[in-house]
Amino acid sequence: MENTVELINQIIRTRRSIFPPEYIDKEIPREVIEAIVENANFAPTHRLTQPWRFTIFRGNGLVKLADFLGDQYRQTTPPALYSDAKYETTRTKILRASCVMAINMQLHSDKVPEWEELAAVACAVQNMWLTATAMNVGAYWSTPGGLEALGEFLNLDPSQKCVGLFYMGYHQSGEKPAVRKPIEEKLTWVED
Repeated sequence: MENTVELINQIIRTRRSIFPPEYIDKEIPREVIEAIVENANFAPTHRLTQPWRFTIFRGNGLVKLADFLGDQYRQTTPPALYSDAKYETTRTKILRASCVMAINMQLHSDKVPEWEELAAVACAVQNMWLTATAMNVGAYWSTPGGLEALGEFLNLDPSQKCVGLFYMGYHQSGEKPAVRKPIEEKLTWVED
């Protein structure tokens, strides 16, 4: 059992955001993506609502997503603030990934508050992130502007909401140090 705890500690403590510029040109096999998503399905969920939903973009799907987000940037940015470089960066970030998942949430307002559904989705994403880390797949969660428009692009119904994008790709980044303040600064003990 001690080895299991050590392994869990290592994976949790070495998980980092790995960004698309760090990804290499190597496709993540579908079976690996499925294994990562399968672990999302074991996240804690109040009343077993299991609100996580994912739309997975690969191959030409990445081009469609890149085109949509690039067009969104072009259409919603005032001319004085528009930048061709930002437009290209928006598209390239997606196209450098082997896989991008839209992180969606199914709302069950009659069962639990929305914040609890969002917490469950965040736990599902953490499960994916830890699994990706264990499989040497880089990942990060990004929340682009215009999530409502992204929800329309994804054909989400009114009971669903997009809460971000999860980028994944193989990488050759070395281990990155953790940037955390000591846990002692974040604890309040009540023992009497």
